[in-house]
Amino acid sequence: MKLFAIFGDPVEHSRSPLMHNSVFKNLNYRACYTRVHLKEGSKLRETFFKLALSGANVTVPHKEEAFKACDEVRGFAKEIGVVNTLVNENGRLIGYNTDADGFMYAIKEFAPIKNVLILGAGGTAKALANRFLQDNIKVTVLNRSIHRLEYFKELHSTCHTWEDFTVQKYDLVVNTTSAGLKDEELPAPLKIIENILNNTSFAADAIYGKLTPFLQLAQNKNITFKDGADMLLGQGVLANELFVDHALESEAIKFYMQKSFEL
Repeated sequence: MKLFAIFGDPVEHSRSPLMHNSVFKNLNYRACYTRVHLKEGSKLRETFFKLALSGANVTVPHKEEAFKACDEVRGFAKEIGVVNTLVNENGRLIGYNTDADGFMYAIKEFAPIKNVLILGAGGTAKALANRFLQDNIKVTVLNRSIHRLEYFKELHSTCHTWEDFTVQKYDLVVNTTSAGLKDEELPAPLKIIENILNNTSFAADAIYGKLTPFLQLAQNKNITFKDGADMLLGQGVLANELFVDHALESEAIKFYMQKSFEL
């Protein structure tokens, strides 16, 4: 039997085990998926092989460490330096990124999107910024501090810190920070968030399973919003295809993952 896992800190909230185990059980694929609470991202590779995993997903805050842990990185992950899916290929660790396409799947009903504001500058923000730019969507990134913004400046994105931010009109604002995951924090000061939401058509949060303070504000302003559940589903289907090396039908994977959300 194959063993898969999700690495993160925190990780106890993750629905990934329910999703993937629903697929494995219902499609009679001999595998099991669990959670691994990993505090130090530098120990990801060592832990992966110690557990004899066949593959894994990686969530905050270890996606950039996952990139460093790989023997080979393929596809979109290679462009952005961010990995959220790992596959054990004959003892070699192969890295992929399914976040960005998962997110595009989630927001397809918001189309057309031409102008996006991303809150945060971590691994998820990098994946989304690159993916938006591929579709010629204008990207603005807002982060607390300047030190993580250099990457986005090189992409020719508009970059701001809280101190120098001037709001524009946006089709979509996306929270990629962990604000609201374990606390009641906002991804930026209330005054800034209020101003942003007054100038956007749609709001999305990478966090799923709860109404974050950010999305609560969006709801209060009658803005159409989404949490990260559809993004999780989209990236999960793509990750599962990689785990099973396309041995299962995509639509069947999607069906049983969706069923797991009813549990």
